[in-house]
Amino acid sequence: MLFQIQTDMDTMITAVQDTVSVVEETVADNTINLLTMAEYGGWIMIVLALMLAFAIYLFIERMVVLAQATKEDKTFMNRIRDYIKEGKIDSAIKLCRKEDTPAAHMIEKGITRIGRPMQDVQVAIENVGNLEISILEKGLVLMATIAAGAPMLGFLGTVLGMIQTFFNMAQNASGVIEISSLSEGMYQAMVTTVGGLIVGILAMFAYNLLVSRIDRVVRQLESRTMEFMDLLNEPA
Repeated sequence: MLFQIQTDMDTMITAVQDTVSVVEETVADNTINLLTMAEYGGWIMIVLALMLAFAIYLFIERMVVLAQATKEDKTFMNRIRDYIKEGKIDSAIKLCRKEDTPAAHMIEKGITRIGRPMQDVQVAIENVGNLEISILEKGLVLMATIAAGAPMLGFLGTVLGMIQTFFNMAQNASGVIEISSLSEGMYQAMVTTVGGLIVGILAMFAYNLLVSRIDRVVRQLESRTMEFMDLLNEPA
């Protein structure tokens, strides 16, 4: 009797395990991943993927440039002050070229204008500063375009998907609507919206982070300009 009960229990356990295995396989087969979602999105997902790849490249490239722009020797201005007081203008210019940062380029321009009216020196420095800032801002317009355009492109995919869905409904002569016949358009409608929002959100955060870093560089340039002008106004 006990042997029979044990046998029945083993049979039930085996059956339950087989059922669980079948359910797990079914769920695994029906699970959609990102690659499958991208395939349902059609050509719009390819465009969004290219926009995302370009945004990532642009973000990394700008971050490297900004990191180099903010890198500066802490003794730079002190050495410039010593060279100018000693009359070693050529040495000060060489130091600026060796430093090779936006602030150093501005100081170099100011050094070449020593002897002229202070207003002319300041204008020359500010002109170089504006050029340096424009170089740092290179590509930000494209990043902002991606941040604004990606969601709109995703919405375009949504509209096209809905058009495809209604077209399939209209082509059904039997009048019986099958979910399988509508799935392609609905998938495209939803997936492109998600893809566009993901790309747009990432690009927006990247753009804002780059803008904040550029603002930090601008403040540094303003500080160096004021420090250099004070240096020229110091009594001999």
